[in-house]
Amino acid sequence: MFKGRSVLYYSLVALAALAFGFILSRQLAAPPDPLEAGTRLPQPREVTAFSLTDHLGASFTNTRLQGKPHLVFFGFTHCPDVCPTTLALLAQLARDPAASAPATVFVTVDPQRDDLLMLRRYVEAFDSRFIGLRGEDAQLEPLLQSLGVARAIHQTPDGLYTVDHSATLFYLDSHGRLAAVFTPPFSLPQLRADFARLAASD
Repeated sequence: MFKGRSVLYYSLVALAALAFGFILSRQLAAPPDPLEAGTRLPQPREVTAFSLTDHLGASFTNTRLQGKPHLVFFGFTHCPDVCPTTLALLAQLARDPAASAPATVFVTVDPQRDDLLMLRRYVEAFDSRFIGLRGEDAQLEPLLQSLGVARAIHQTPDGLYTVDHSATLFYLDSHGRLAAVFTPPFSLPQLRADFARLAASD
């Protein structure tokens, strides 16, 4: 009788230990202070070295991502909807003095049509503080692969083409590491709250 109780007791202790271990592992794996709309990485991830050109013609490498958070968005100037809508939202955040908005970086995935002049006019139409980046396909590839950005070119009936691309916002911390990602649809209040949380923990 006592032997049966001992077996049951130790079985319950073992189950409790397993349950505690599972809960503890989940807590350790989960990032602190979860975001409302974005997904915070458990550990910030280094971004592969890249070399592009900004809309003013200056070199832009990983070193220019140091010192403050950046929000990286990929698109192209001929984009009919997602790109202008997203950049308009980010411009609204950038103009909000109460928001902890990161610096916005727009990377064109259509270097064939988006030369520096066109890129400059495009980003400055939304906010003069925005940074536009371009590079030839071989220069873009390291950054696209490092952040997991999809890009596909499709011919249109008029003989031209359009570019399908990821609409994700990539949040890089003040060390230039990928710290969080945001996928549409985007909400201004949620982005404002999430950027404040990320800035506070950077």
